[in-house]
Order: sequence, then structure tokens, then C-alpha cells
Amino acid sequence: MPISFVPEGEKTGRMKTTNRNHKRGWTGFILLFLAFFVCTHVQAADPEKVLRYVFPAPETGFDPAVAHDLYSSQVIRSICEPLYTYDYLARPARLVPLVAEGMPEINGNGKIYTVRIKKGIFFSGDAAFGGRPRELAAADFAYAIRRLVDPNVRSAWGWLVEDKVAGLSELARNAVQSGRLDYGKPVKGLELPDRYTLRIYLNKPDYNFTHILAHYPTCPVAREVVEKYGDASTHVMANPVGTGPYTLAEWKRGSKIVLVANPDFRGLVWDFEAGSDAGDAAIVEKMKGKALPQIGRVEISVIPEDQSRWLAFQSAEVDMFNLDGPLAPKALAEGRLRPELLARGIQLSRTIDPELSHYYFNMQDPVLGGMEKEKIALRRAIAMAHNVDEEIRVVWNGEAIRLEYPIPPGMVGHDPAYKSSVKYEPAVANALLDRFGYKKDADGWRVQPDGRPLEIVFSARADSTGQQQSEMWKKTFDSLGIRMKSDKRLFPDLLKAEKQCQLMMRTSAWVADYPDGENFMQLFYGPHTGQSNNGCMKIPEFDALYEQSVVLPDGEERNLLYHRMARILEVYAPTRIGYARYRNMLLHPWIIGYKKHPVMYNEWIYMDIDRKEKQGKK
Repeated sequence: MPISFVPEGEKTGRMKTTNRNHKRGWTGFILLFLAFFVCTHVQAADPEKVLRYVFPAPETGFDPAVAHDLYSSQVIRSICEPLYTYDYLARPARLVPLVAEGMPEINGNGKIYTVRIKKGIFFSGDAAFGGRPRELAAADFAYAIRRLVDPNVRSAWGWLVEDKVAGLSELARNAVQSGRLDYGKPVKGLELPDRYTLRIYLNKPDYNFTHILAHYPTCPVAREVVEKYGDASTHVMANPVGTGPYTLAEWKRGSKIVLVANPDFRGLVWDFEAGSDAGDAAIVEKMKGKALPQIGRVEISVIPEDQSRWLAFQSAEVDMFNLDGPLAPKALAEGRLRPELLARGIQLSRTIDPELSHYYFNMQDPVLGGMEKEKIALRRAIAMAHNVDEEIRVVWNGEAIRLEYPIPPGMVGHDPAYKSSVKYEPAVANALLDRFGYKKDADGWRVQPDGRPLEIVFSARADSTGQQQSEMWKKTFDSLGIRMKSDKRLFPDLLKAEKQCQLMMRTSAWVADYPDGENFMQLFYGPHTGQSNNGCMKIPEFDALYEQSVVLPDGEERNLLYHRMARILEVYAPTRIGYARYRNMLLHPWIIGYKKHPVMYNEWIYMDIDRKEKQGKK
């Protein structure tokens, strides 16, 4: 096991007894133990080691069941711990236990998962627990899973479990009818044989279910916390309580987030093996054997404007940040650091994000949506008229790769040989609109087949990148003779609106939750509308193939289904597959141990800061 836990944490759990007198003595021992552990832990998490980080867009909040953006998830993953995580250095990504004792026992032809959690793991101290230590239990995971299907929580993650875990769909339907979810009602698929064991019964085999148990929406949630701060509200979003290495110390919405090392954390030891990637050996040499976390404080600033982020990094107000495409020429030349940055000791980590950026059309929209031939023709024409390569060159300064397939490189199921049938063909696109009745009026603008005006509303983030994207799409629509209206909104507002199928069209970026093609194909599955299916598409042919694919392991049979699903997307054009961006992480020389992981985004847990180096450079 690549992560080894401090042995005292395991020993305390094994010694627990139910005898009342012993229990009183044991409670006192726990308090003494925790006090001792806090003292020893402080030596690992140095409060003087402060990582200054930056988000390019605002977060939404820190309730694992509710937050569904990348930035919030980075914070959540630092506070709460799911059953499983990933080996920090292994490529491709490899699952390992986190709070589970081992990998799940899988029986019943892949439909029964039994997981045992480690004893002696405690939530961080919180007023919800009345001043008493609160040990993690299997019931906390069962409660968290139930919350994902509670209509009052309004989780965007119900698709992870609802139709998979036996009995959850019925529980959710009853909650819709009654207005509240009965958390005390037994669920067939969630069994608790004892305090530390969770047994999950699935409706059908799911070869990716362990990945779901490693995803932050299934993090354990203490019911006491929800009851104290109020479910389905901003109160839970602002009061995350977990068992992880950090706690939330400060939150100024859309401006600043501060994490501090959790004094109740049991501690980890950095114990990963180098892979074949260049640089792994150096990371192991510098980090192996260190108690984690080393960094005592993480200060995150929200800086939407590209130039402001760049200046903050240049002046060392930010220790590391992702150099988005618009900023690339300032630091890179042909994908390499400029000499002046190398001379300063600046580090570059350059990878292709496991991302699908695609342009969706709202299939419920009265103008763009629908399966009538003229509506399909309109969407296909727009798809053919947009020059993805030009957008990559102009908006992202070449810092992206065009995708032919919905599953990006590095993910299980990606096919590098696949070629999309959708090409950049503006002349053909215009001919298609002519054929299906989208004629031009006296001013040269196209109207709908019934003569009504035709206008497309393109939504984008209210920042410089969003402005550039809007300008690119305005050029596309001008080439078709279609009026376009630009709709600029803050990032959280875009997310909220698209979950309600209120946006007409947008460029949507999806970064992998887990390293498998299913996580991308599910974006277009009808029942996921309102959750991850932002284009609100419901195509029966696609849905049937998707349902066949989810019970299959990776292999030729599943890949064939994925090919057919990709062709359906091209024929009916509910979306246009776009690109995956490079992640160019720039780091000051005092950052130690960083390596971008494909699906973990809270790497600061595994990093360190060289204080002497930092002081010397300032």
C-alpha cells in the first residue's frame, strides 16, 4: 500500500470496548491521545509553510453533495476523505485505499461491494459534536450516499448512485412525493453489518463503482453537521467537516479561501514509488518518509483576469498557478519555459488535461432543440461552420488539442485512431441551411423556416476568455448569416442556469471525475439531464447504447458501443466535440514534490515548501 498511516491511529480503534466503565476510561484516553497527536502533528504541518494558490473562477461552496465545479472540489478533497483515492505517482491512475482497510470485496457477479473502514479515524473538531471526539463510521458513508438522491439537497451527483444502488431510486421517488427523504428508512442496497462495514448491493454490475467510491461526492458526511447547519442551504456549503488533512478557516465567497492543517488529522506518511515518468525519482528523493501534510496553510485567491494572475505569480504573491492559453506567450516558447524564467528557477509541469470541452446546444430550446429534420440541420450547420483549430490558435494560443472523439487522451476507452465525420466546412453548412428553409431576409440575416427571426444566444463566462470565445462564435454565426447575442455571466451563475436547461448554447468543459470513458459518455445520457447532461439531450438510440455499455468492462465490445454513440452525436448534433487544453502549471523554485495527477486536484496534500529557498528568493 503506497500510503502508510501512523500506526497509533489504527491501534486506538482496535482497543475500543463497549463496557461502560471501560468506555469512560477510554474516552479520557482518546482525549489524551488526541492532545498528544496534535503536538506531534504540528511538527509535520508547519504553520509557516504557506502555499498561495489561485483560482481563475469563483467556487460555489463546499458541500460534497452539492458542489459540482472543479475549484470547489479542490477544497472539498482537502477536507473530506472518500473510501479510496489514487496513487500519487502511478500512471495510468491507480486506485488505493484511503480510509478503507483495503480494496473492496466484490461478489455476486460484480453486484455486491463490501468495504471495511479503518478504526480510529476522527472528524475534525466541530461544535456539531458537542465538544466530543466523533469517530468515522460506515453509517456516515451510507448517509452521504442517501443525500445524493435527496430532492431537497438538489445534488448534481445523483447519477453516480441513484440507478445503481438497489433501492435508492425508490427512496428518491418517495421523497419527491412526500416532500422529504426518510433517512431512517432501510435501503436494500446499503447494509451496515457492523459499525465499520458498509455493504453495497448494485442493481447490475458496475466496473467503475470503486472509482465512484473514490469521488468526492461520496465523502462521508456526519449527520450531526447537517442537522446543526441546515441541509440544502448555504450553511452546509460554508461549514464542511471531514476527516481530511485540512479544515476551512476562512471563506470570502468568490474572493478568498483559507485552509489550515487539521489538528485532529491522524497523519499520513509520504510513501510512493517512482514510476517511469521523468522527474519521479527526484520527487521520491525529496519527499519519501515525510509526515503529511507538510504545508500548514493554503491561501487561495480568486483572480478571474488572466493578466492579474500572471502579475501575482511574477511578484511571488502566488506560488503556483495554471498558465491558461491566453497567457502562454508570456512564459512559453514552443511549449518550453522562456530562458528568463528558467534563470529564476521557475518550474513547469505540462500535461494534457483529461478534459472534454464541447459546445452543447440545448435540446429543449424551441429554436435549437428538437429532433425535426430542420432542427438537426441547423445544429449540424453550426457545428460544421465553427473552426475549432482557429479557436485553439486565437483563444488558447495553441495550448489545446482538437478532439475527434468524446473520450480524451489518457482515459480508458480513448481511441486515437477515431476520426469524426464533422469537419470544418462552412460552404456546406450554408448550403444545408438553404436546403432546410433557413432563408435570408432583406438584411442578409437568416430566419427560421416559419419566417420568425433566428437568433442564437451564446453564454460565456464574464471574463476576458469568455469575451474571446464569444467573439469567435460571433464570427462563426456571421459566416452563416445568423444573428448571435452574447450572454455573459459569472461562472457559478452559468452552472446553475445550465442545470435548469436555461442556456441556449455554451462551451462546456468537463474534467475527468474518474479515469474511464464512461465518465465522458454519461454527459449525453438523457436521464442525467439537470445533473451532468448540460445540453439536456434525450436521444433514445444513444441512451440504449449507453445502458448496454455501463455493464461491460473495458474492451472491444464496449469500445464498439462507444463508437456507435459517438456517431449518433455527430448525426443528430446535440453537441460539437471541441478540444482538451494543456495544463501548464508554473511553480516557484521553493515548491517541492508537485506532480499533476489525472483526477486528483488537491496535490498540495502531497507537497512541501522549502522555506529557506523561498526566503532566499524574496
